Amino acid sequence: MLFEISNFSVSSEKKEIIRNISLKVNEGEVHVLMGPNGSGKSSLCYGIMGHPKYKTSGSIRLNGKELGEASTDERAKNGLFLAFQHPQEIHGVNVVNISRKAILGEDKKNFDAILKINEDAAKFAKEVGLPEELIKRDLNVGFSGGEKKRAEILQMKLLNPKIIILDEIDSGLDIDGLKTVAEAINSMRDGKHAFIMITHFPRILKYVKPDHVHVISKGKIAASGKHELALQIEKEGYEKLLSKE
Repeated sequence: MLFEISNFSVSSEKKEIIRNISLKVNEGEVHVLMGPNGSGKSSLCYGIMGHPKYKTSGSIRLNGKELGEASTDERAKNGLFLAFQHPQEIHGVNVVNISRKAILGEDKKNFDAILKINEDAAKFAKEVGLPEELIKRDLNVGFSGGEKKRAEILQMKLLNPKIIILDEIDSGLDIDGLKTVAEAINSMRDGKHAFIMITHFPRILKYVKPDHVHVISKGKIAASGKHELALQIEKEGYEKLLSKE
């Protein structure tokens, strides 16, 4: 088992958002989280990453290591990665700088590693359709919505994490951008990584076929299934599915 959360709860400002969710993710799998607005999908992912706004309880295990009490930084170092729904603009640092810092820390003399990161950044930028000049600019400053999402995927490829959480990575993308991002995701479905994807619309699932689909409602997993569940939701909406709760 690569990744597992058990009896995991998330609260913010004394309000419980996620209640006792358990989820197991094996190497190579793609798990999709769907659900109505406000159901707690993003809060679940922020809680997994250790966002300071949220209080959590329960277990988070990656490769058998308990991370429930670890800092956000330690969780990232152990292989957790979150691509944000709304990436923030960061002045004074570009995507290569921030990725190099995350990979090498304070090591500024590992010139071979620095060269490889620079080369990989240029290569991956081309793969995800991000103009190379943008990776030299302040991160996300002046980027379009689609460019911000491509920059998130570029960081994903550079950092090479084990568990990749994508919070609505498909929002803001046109059809070409959607296909490019899907190709980047599929390129990492090699049995060494796993994905947890949040989406409202199953259009990206035409290009990234999930192994499991989970519907979050009222802070709990209300239903789980395969790709067909996402197609059912697209056709019928959530009301019929959740009417039995």
